[in-house]
Amino acid sequence: MLWVKSLHIIFMVTWFAGLFYLPRLFVYHAMSEDAPSLERFKVMERKLYYGIMTPGAVLTIVFGLWLWLGHGISGGWLHAKLALVVVLIAYHVHCGRLLADFRHDRNRHTHVYYRWFNEIPVAILIAIVILVVVKPF
Repeated sequence: MLWVKSLHIIFMVTWFAGLFYLPRLFVYHAMSEDAPSLERFKVMERKLYYGIMTPGAVLTIVFGLWLWLGHGISGGWLHAKLALVVVLIAYHVHCGRLLADFRHDRNRHTHVYYRWFNEIPVAILIAIVILVVVKPF
């Protein structure tokens, strides 16, 4: 079980690294005006989303399910954590939609929007860590 838990944590860190960095790239992309910068951000965002974030998300979920279903982890805290994971998955998918908007040069938001948008996974990470460590219910 410790190997599975370790892999779950490793891929969770990978996923969150992308969840923190991609919106930051969106901030800079939204502020850019020259063609070389715009194209550079498109490449960076695509590689981050498809090469790091999505594999990290999938493997986090796989190893999390393995822990839950294969090792009988349970409790009220887990239900709250799973609800937050569903929110993270929705956030991830929404990032993919924003990525597509940037790719097709149809961004509709300012850099200020992305600065606030970038704080959502921070709040979720804090809540998940507290739920897993403290197990308040």
